[in-house]
Amino acid sequence: MSVSTMPGAPLAALAELGLQTGKTVHYQLSPSQLTQQSIDRGEGVLNNTGALVIKTGKFTGRSPKDKFTVKDEITADTVNWNDFNLPIDEKYFFQLKEKMLKYLSDKELWVRDCFACADEKYRLSLRVINESPANNLFCYNMFIRPTEAQLENFAPQWHIIQAPGFKADPAIDGTRQDNFAIMSFKHKTILIAGTGYTGEMKKGIFSMLNYVLPVRANVLSMHCSANMGKEGDTAVFFGLSGTGTTTLSADPGRMLIGDDEHGWTDTGVFNFEGGCYAKTIDLSEDKEPEIYRAIRPGALVENTTFIEGTNTIDFASKAITENTRVSYPLTFISNALEPSIGSIPKNIFFLTCDAYGILPPISKLNPGQAMYQFISGYTAKVAGTEAGVTEPKATFSACFGAPFLPLHPGKYAEMLGERMKKHNVNIWLVNTGWSGGPYGVGQRMKLAYTRAMISAALEGKLDHVEYVAHRHFGFMMPKECPNVPSELLSPRLAWSNEDEYDNKSKELAAMFIKNFEKYASGVSAEILDAAPKH
Repeated sequence: MSVSTMPGAPLAALAELGLQTGKTVHYQLSPSQLTQQSIDRGEGVLNNTGALVIKTGKFTGRSPKDKFTVKDEITADTVNWNDFNLPIDEKYFFQLKEKMLKYLSDKELWVRDCFACADEKYRLSLRVINESPANNLFCYNMFIRPTEAQLENFAPQWHIIQAPGFKADPAIDGTRQDNFAIMSFKHKTILIAGTGYTGEMKKGIFSMLNYVLPVRANVLSMHCSANMGKEGDTAVFFGLSGTGTTTLSADPGRMLIGDDEHGWTDTGVFNFEGGCYAKTIDLSEDKEPEIYRAIRPGALVENTTFIEGTNTIDFASKAITENTRVSYPLTFISNALEPSIGSIPKNIFFLTCDAYGILPPISKLNPGQAMYQFISGYTAKVAGTEAGVTEPKATFSACFGAPFLPLHPGKYAEMLGERMKKHNVNIWLVNTGWSGGPYGVGQRMKLAYTRAMISAALEGKLDHVEYVAHRHFGFMMPKECPNVPSELLSPRLAWSNEDEYDNKSKELAAMFIKNFEKYASGVSAEILDAAPKH
């Protein structure tokens, strides 16, 4: 086995894994080395601020129908098998792993050792094997970077083997098509092939933690962003891609804990990751200065195009996809908290992008409503995060992250409810979507107003104002909020035709009730009683 940068122990471990290669194996290369190698190989170019810009190929988003979990004695009765948790026989895992290792045996490889989970009590060690330097740079940015001392006796608990160039044969490999992501909890390995979309690695580890932490450590795993105020108060933001979790957690007046994945323990909240993976569509320094300034040497930008004749990114362009992204280490954010561990949350925000313009811009939820809304995970899918979505479309995603939840959503909701009640947490529902009518008629809620409402909640300025209940959903809506026009706070009043609003509100309530039927048998009476009335 030829090697230029990999020390003996990890190199021997690769051989034990079954990977015998005659080519160079690069280990723990720096961002500048990986960037230069990507350029030298013709796999990326620099933009005008020094960030590496790449294309991820055919896939510019996740492929949920091609994500499988090995069904074995560990998972058979514990995983909630559904449209997102698709079973695959262990024989196909072995078969594809062997084929992938053979495919990689004559390739130059990039190997990285890293961690997941900022709280050392729950930390897991990962070893990632990539066939391109750019994908290895993504792992440097997104996972937690070990010190030299930690690398000396590094023992990986989980492996990611990622080979975008390898393709399965669905006829004999048990897959749907030639790309796949397969996780084995028994063998602690994630296989990813046929797709160059880097987010599959990140979400593979997230899915794994969503099983391991609640089951083995009583830690609530959450698809959310989090930040902390100067007084040490933690805020958590739930919401699917495009609803504002990254944008709204990047508050210059608060310290960023993380933008996407966290765990809630008996003592606080910790980030699973070491970086951010932010959307860049329509990015501007004005609206999101921290993200904009993070696009610099070491950052990895995906699927953007340049303004013609320049190497300046055209952030408005959807020529490749609307799901344009940048990954960068948390250290690129000036107000990032180090280590990425916060206190017990004081406020939790459920962010939804309501394409119907029915839900209030901000409302307060009681524990039953909070658990009901958490399990419902209502939003509008925003164009670009998945193939085939070209305009906002109403959807429900349990716990605001259904594709990544191996357990029944009721388990996560129950854990959330216990913690909310124990610590008397404020739960807010925030609509970052439409007001005054549905998509195409009403207007998207101004970011400045959403920020003002969240600031008011965080600063206690909504604690003593008058509230009124929403007639169908029961949420308590404040009648006033600093720096927000009062007519916006009641969605019914914002519509030109209140009868039309009432009819649409009933329709949306019915959609919630219909969607919840599949969870009803696994939840408490308190949650069922919080259903909207129609």
